[in-house]
Amino acid sequence: MSINLALILTVLTLFTGVVIAVEKFLMRGDKGENPGSVFRQTMVEYSRSFFPVLLFVLIIRSFVFEPFRIPSGSMMPTLLDGDFIFVQKYAYGLRLPVTETKIIETGEPARGDVVVFRLPSDPSINYIKRVVGLPGDEITYERHRLVINGEPVQLTRDDEANNLEPRFREVLGEREHDILISNPSFSVRDGVYRVPEGHYFMMGDNRDNSKDSRFIGPIPEANLVGEAVRIWMHLDGLQWPRWDRVGTKIQ
Repeated sequence: MSINLALILTVLTLFTGVVIAVEKFLMRGDKGENPGSVFRQTMVEYSRSFFPVLLFVLIIRSFVFEPFRIPSGSMMPTLLDGDFIFVQKYAYGLRLPVTETKIIETGEPARGDVVVFRLPSDPSINYIKRVVGLPGDEITYERHRLVINGEPVQLTRDDEANNLEPRFREVLGEREHDILISNPSFSVRDGVYRVPEGHYFMMGDNRDNSKDSRFIGPIPEANLVGEAVRIWMHLDGLQWPRWDRVGTKIQ
């Protein structure tokens, strides 16, 4: 069972705000010492303390930045299992919390962006992948090579990788990043994919170990959560944090 933090935060903010408003405008003269009044005054005091904090967190989390933890290796080597990242919520439009209704247009995903989105089959689950195809694109994936609208995507061996690490450098739009290819003689889900209008084709950087648009289909624009921009911590089990990853910009 998943916990809807946005719903809980919104409900608590509304509740404490209503308590303060009722006290201010409807019950200002009630200063009695009966048990009901004492309980009410206690609730009002707690609401006055927590409401500003809850409101601040709700605004930041809903419209500015939201933290996420990377739960798998599907975006290796760009992101590792245990990375904690900031997601820029206003990158692709301002949306209301809970309902996710877009109220202000602020931009659109660019090819190569790393994006958090809600899984179409279960919106309570968040995925993170890289934007490969834009609305209207034709994506061909064959033998680990991407062809977008008839143009092959630049792919070269990463000179910094050792012989045992199947790492390659790929250029998508203005983004240059590394990808992993587990088995150069075998690739997962080769085929030709056409991206419908209002949708985006997503792929993980760990190309042979990623459940992405090759499996789940193109992602509707309404399911986008925001752009992954920075790593702010890396914790993997009981090991010490990897300080070299703190503050890293996500390419």
